[in-house]
Amino acid sequence: MPEKKLDSAHYYNIAQLRVESWNTLKSESTKLHSSARGSEDEKNYKKNLQQLFKELEGVECFFAFPGLSCIENLREMLRRQEHTALSHKIAEITKNLVSDRYRSNPDFLEDEDPGAELTDKGEYTEVAKKNYFEVMFVEDISQAEENKLRHDLKEMRLSNEQFAYGIVVQRSFEDALIALQFNFNIQAVVIRYAPPYHSKKITPVIKPFIQNILKLKFGSKPPTELGPILGTMVKKFRPELDTYYVTDTALGNLKDSTLKTFRRIFYRTEDLQELHLTVIRGISERYETPFFSALKDYSKKPTGIFHAMPISRGNSVFKSRWINDFGNFYGRNMFLAETSSTTGGLDSLLQPTGSLKKAQQKASDAYGSRNTYFVTNGTSTANKIVVQALVKPGDVILIDRDCHKSHHYGLVLAGAYPVYLDSYPIEEYSMYGAVPLEQIKEKLLQLKKAGRLSLVKMLLLTNCTFDGLVYNVEKVMQEILAIKPDMVFLWDEAWFAFAGFTYNYKQRTGMFVAQKLFNKYQSDSYREEYNAHIKNLKKNEIPGLPNPDEVRIRVYSTQSTHKTLSSFRQGSMIHIWDEDFRKKSENTFMEAYMTHTSTSPNYQMLASLDVGRRQVQFEGYELVEKSIELAMVLRAKVNDHPKLKKYFDVLTIGNFIPKQHRKSGIKEYYNSKEGWNRMETAWEQDEFVLDPTKITLHIGRTGVDGDTFKNRYLMDKFNIQINKTSRNTVLFMTNIGTTRGSVTYLTNALLKIADELDQEFKTLSQEEGNNRRDRIKSLTEDFPPLPDFSYFHHSFQAVPGVPGGNIREAFFLAYNEENYEYMALTGCLPAMEENRILVASSFIIPYPPGFPVLVPGQVVSKEIIRFLTALDVSEIHGYRADLGLRIFKDNVLNRQKTVSSMGSMGNNSKKKITNLKN
Repeated sequence: MPEKKLDSAHYYNIAQLRVESWNTLKSESTKLHSSARGSEDEKNYKKNLQQLFKELEGVECFFAFPGLSCIENLREMLRRQEHTALSHKIAEITKNLVSDRYRSNPDFLEDEDPGAELTDKGEYTEVAKKNYFEVMFVEDISQAEENKLRHDLKEMRLSNEQFAYGIVVQRSFEDALIALQFNFNIQAVVIRYAPPYHSKKITPVIKPFIQNILKLKFGSKPPTELGPILGTMVKKFRPELDTYYVTDTALGNLKDSTLKTFRRIFYRTEDLQELHLTVIRGISERYETPFFSALKDYSKKPTGIFHAMPISRGNSVFKSRWINDFGNFYGRNMFLAETSSTTGGLDSLLQPTGSLKKAQQKASDAYGSRNTYFVTNGTSTANKIVVQALVKPGDVILIDRDCHKSHHYGLVLAGAYPVYLDSYPIEEYSMYGAVPLEQIKEKLLQLKKAGRLSLVKMLLLTNCTFDGLVYNVEKVMQEILAIKPDMVFLWDEAWFAFAGFTYNYKQRTGMFVAQKLFNKYQSDSYREEYNAHIKNLKKNEIPGLPNPDEVRIRVYSTQSTHKTLSSFRQGSMIHIWDEDFRKKSENTFMEAYMTHTSTSPNYQMLASLDVGRRQVQFEGYELVEKSIELAMVLRAKVNDHPKLKKYFDVLTIGNFIPKQHRKSGIKEYYNSKEGWNRMETAWEQDEFVLDPTKITLHIGRTGVDGDTFKNRYLMDKFNIQINKTSRNTVLFMTNIGTTRGSVTYLTNALLKIADELDQEFKTLSQEEGNNRRDRIKSLTEDFPPLPDFSYFHHSFQAVPGVPGGNIREAFFLAYNEENYEYMALTGCLPAMEENRILVASSFIIPYPPGFPVLVPGQVVSKEIIRFLTALDVSEIHGYRADLGLRIFKDNVLNRQKTVSSMGSMGNNSKKKITNLKN
C-alpha cells in the first residue's frame, strides 16, 4: 500500500490542498476503523494517518480551526487506538471545515461538544450565530503566554456583543505574512514590538505557495524595525485589515511613517481591555453601511405618502386584486423602501450630504481611490460621465477600437477626436487581444511630431477585456507619462471590480497603481533614478521615465460592481485618483454626473452598492481567491478528462498572448504532467496576463458554432447562462457567487453534451457526416481575418494625415436622411473595385464581439466587408440586412470636404457653408 503524502504540485492553492487533505484523512480513518485489529492493513493505515498528521501540522499552525491543538488531540486518539471515535471526530471536523459552519458558532473552537448548539435541522441557533473573525497577534511568546493571552481576551467578551473573535498567534515576520495569505478569517493584526524575521515552520508542503514571501529581503533589518515594516506589508497585501502596534518606543522616537501605518499604537503598560475594545470598534466601523441602514430605518417608519410614486410602501400593490402577486413575489420590504423622498436620512445622490456621502466615502476607502461616486444606470453611463467631464470638443483621445460602445458614443457627445488603437488579432478564435504599448507610444509620438501633443487629453483602455486580458497598468502609465506627463487615464474596469481584493490582481488596477506611482514620483530615490536615466540616454532616445517635476497622476476607473461583486443590476462605481481633481475637474465632473444621472435613482440599488462594499472589506479576499480556485479546478477537469478533451479545449495564456508579450515565458496555468504554474511572476512582469476566472472553451471539434452551442445546448438543455461566444468558443466566468456545486453541474453538462455528440456522430449519414466534417474544418482551420481600423475619410480627419477623426461631425451629418444611402454587402466589393470610396454613416457593431467594426466617418475597407460577410452571428447593431450598409453619398462627402477645408475661416463663413448640409 503506497504511503499517503500531500502533493502540492497538483493543487492550485493552500485552501484546495487543505480541504482535500482533510478529506483524505477522513477516508484513511474510515478505513482504519473498518480494518481488523493487528492486521497489516491496520498498520499501514496508522502509518498513513501519522504521516498526514505530520504534514497537516505545517498547514494548521496558521489557523485557529482545526489548528495544532486539534491535530495533537487526534494524534493522541490514534495512540490510544480509539479508532471509532477518531473516525467520527475527523468526519465531524471535515464537515465543519468544508461547510464553514464553524464560523457560525464562535464557541465551536473551545466547545468539547460543538454539536450542542445545533437545532433539529442541523443549523446553529440564533444565540450561537455571530459574526466571527480572527485577530492575529505577532510576537515571539511562549505557549504559556499565548494561553494566558487567549484566556484574558476571552474573559473580556460580552454575551451581547455582535462580533466574536478567535486568536491566531504567529511568532515571526514570515509566519505572519504566510498566515495572512492562507487564513481568510483574519480581520485585524496586532504586532507586539519586535518579532524575529525567519520562520521555523516552513515545510515542503507549503513552500510552493509562499514563494512571493520567501523572495522578500527584510531579513537583514534590525529587529526593532521589523514591526513597522510588517505593518506596511500587511497594508500592501491585505489593506482592508485593521493593524495595531504594541511597543515600548517613546512617542518622540517613533517615525512619522510608523504613526501613519497603524490604526492605533499601544504601549505594554496599557490595559488589554482597551485593545479589545479598539479591535471591536474597528470591525464595527467597517461593518457600518450608512445608506443601507438609513433605508432600513426609513422602511420601519409609519409614513403618509403625499409625493410621487404610488408604489411607495406597497400601497398600490398589496391592495390591488390584479397585481398583488407582484408584491408577494418581491416581498413587503422591497416596497417599504421605495420612495422618491430624500429626507429621513436617505440623502440625495446628486448632492449628498449625509448617509450617501458617508457610503461613498467608505467605498473610496475600500477601493483605494481619492473619490468614489455611485452610478445607478450602469458603467455605460459611468463611461460617458468621465469622458464628458474631462474632454471638450477638439481634444484628442487615444482609445482602443474594440472597447465598449458607450465610449464611442461618449466621444460623439463630447466632440473629441478619437485616435483609434488596434488590439492584436487572435484570428484562430475570432477575437481581439489588447493594445500593445509600443503602438500607443507610436501614435503619441506621431501626434507630438505633428504638433498636436498638447491637445491629447486621455488614454482610454479596457482592463480587463471581456475575454480576460489584463494590461500591465504600471508599465503603461509610466511610459506614457514619460511622453505626456499630464495624460489622463481612463481604465474601463467593468469586468474587474473584484480585482482590488487580492494582491496579484490589485497590482494591475488603476487605483492601486495611481497611489503607487504618486508615492514613487514624490520620493528622493526616484529623482535620483530619473536623473541617472536621463544622463544615460542616447542622442534622440525617448525617455522611459516621467519627469518628477512635471508628472501629474490623473487616473479614473469605471467598474460594473454588479458584474463581479454583490450589487443589483446596473449598480456601478466611478473611482477617481486625480491629484488635480479639485483644481481642474471637480466642477465639470459634477456637471457631467448630473447630466447623465437620474434625479430618481433606485434606492435599493444604492443600498446594494453600500452593502457590497461591506462584503468585500470583510470577505473580498476570501471570495475572490475561491473564485480563482474554482476556475482553476474547472480548467484542470477539462484538461484531464479524456471525454471532455475529445471535444473541448480550455484556451490559456499561450493561446491568447503572443510570446513577445510574455516575459515570464509562462504558456499555461496547468497541465496534467507538471501540475500548476504559479501566477505571480507573470502578473509582475508580463505586458499582458490572462485572468483565469475568464474560461474560454474552444468548441470547434464539436462542429457547432458558439451561438448555437450557447442556445441549443447550454441554455435549452441545461439552463446554463453565459454572456459571450465567438465562432468557435464560449466563455464561462467564475465569480464570488460561484459554488463548487455549480462547477460540478457545468462539468456534468459538458460530459452529457460530449455523450450526445458521440451518439449523434454515429447516426449521421455519409452526406451528413461530410457536412459535419466540413463544418468542423471551418471552425478549426478556416479563420476569417479580423480587420484593423482603416482610417477616417479625409472629410472627417481633424488634421489631414494625422491620427484623429471628427466622429461627432460624421455622426450628426447622418441625422439628415438625404445625406446617406444603403448598399448591400454583396455590392460593396464591386463598388470598391470601381474605385469608389465607401464611408460609414453609422456605428456597425456585430454582437458578439460587441464593439464597432465601423464608426461614423470611417472608410470601409475590403477586409471589413469580408469580415462582415463571414460573420455568423445573430445580430449586427446598426446594420439592416434587408437594406444593407448605410454609407454617405458621394456628393455629401464632397460638400463635407469643402466645409472641412474652411476650418481656418471665421464663424460666419463656416455657418454659411455648414447650412449646405441641412
